[in-house]
Amino acid sequence: MPLARSLILLKDQTRELLRERLWLQVLIGMALGIGLGILIGPTSQIVSPKTAALIGNWVALPGQLFLVSIQFVVVPLIVASVIRGICAGQGSDNIGRLGGITVAFFVATTVVAVLIGIGVALAIQPGSFIDGMSVQNALQSGSPPGAVGNNTAVPGVADLPGVIVNLFPKDPLTTFVSGNMLQIVITATIFGIALLMMPTDQSKPLLDLLASLQAACMIIVKWVLRFAPFAVFGLLAQITARVGLTTLIGTGVYVLAVAAALAILFLLYTLLAVGIGRRSPRRFLSEIREVLLLAFSTSSSAAVMPLTLSTAETTLNVKPFVARFVIPLGTTINMGGTAVYQGVATLFLAQVFGVEIGLSGMLLLIVMATGAAIGSPGTPGVGIVILATILGTVGVPPTGIAIILGVDRILDMLRTVVNVTGDLTACVVIERFTGREPAEGKAVT
Repeated sequence: MPLARSLILLKDQTRELLRERLWLQVLIGMALGIGLGILIGPTSQIVSPKTAALIGNWVALPGQLFLVSIQFVVVPLIVASVIRGICAGQGSDNIGRLGGITVAFFVATTVVAVLIGIGVALAIQPGSFIDGMSVQNALQSGSPPGAVGNNTAVPGVADLPGVIVNLFPKDPLTTFVSGNMLQIVITATIFGIALLMMPTDQSKPLLDLLASLQAACMIIVKWVLRFAPFAVFGLLAQITARVGLTTLIGTGVYVLAVAAALAILFLLYTLLAVGIGRRSPRRFLSEIREVLLLAFSTSSSAAVMPLTLSTAETTLNVKPFVARFVIPLGTTINMGGTAVYQGVATLFLAQVFGVEIGLSGMLLLIVMATGAAIGSPGTPGVGIVILATILGTVGVPPTGIAIILGVDRILDMLRTVVNVTGDLTACVVIERFTGREPAEGKAVT
């Protein structure tokens, strides 16, 4: 399918969803889901915990099917988007420049995100609002959570060559099946550059096939998104029923600290889109609200990646070769919201346990949180597991994660919104540095 025709198709699909006010339906689903969760949760005590769990599991079924259905198209869409995005560029020099600017933007904003998290935690001191001695006694009397009790060893300098080698895929087919997003992006990038070096008449058949694959994936996404309000309703009902208002209030200061840090990073992204991307703040936020609502409900930047890509191309009108390179890569390595959370959570638990983190510990925290955020996949709940590694590195007991485990899903929703905002901001900012449009003779047609 020609590029112009596929883009028109995607644009029409997106506008149709906007006309149906999907974002409003999602908001209604969120409100009703939270209401039902409170009604059957531990706060109201209308039903027994066993019954509440049973109701929550069945109500969340549409949401679970929604996530599985979206993830069904993520891998083929990433492969098609990255390869066609590269081949829409002017040449290898243009791709190298685009890649360098993109990676530099992601690393710089992630470091800033960690600094924001540390600064907010030092200013608010959320750990001082909790009786650390009581928490330590409670944790010592119980067993640590199985998922976070196993502290993964941090690779040293001698291990780095092996870590770097393992980043590169050994078998393309195995890589696609494994679901390792970073290796999938690397594999697609290698094939994209190879196709870019080939004569146009030889690369065109495969690029046409990828265009059809991309269009088919977006049609599937359109089908699935029609069920988004029901999915949001079920997922939030289950989460609220499981967590309850009491748990949220008990760690309220910590939640507010993370939310404040995320709000600062969100504001920074908006300012970058306004100052460098030359976008109206009100219009920018209005154009991305739908994908942000879905990101909040699914807690997965990878799950909403198809809609993020469609929003960048058809709503924000970002050049296709920029959007198709930046969005899949950003979904893989751009986790500014996760970096903020790790900075706040580490200092929060250090304050609870009375662990003094000096300047060297702060520097180590910045490096570890930045690397962990860049290397973490965009899937729900992964931040809490990575946090255990960072805690052990700076001397904080990883068992302390039990304190924040109950509210982590709520914070996971918020940081996913910030992660997706960072991907879309990167598109409009990086587009300003990419120069003119792709040369006509080498563009994907």
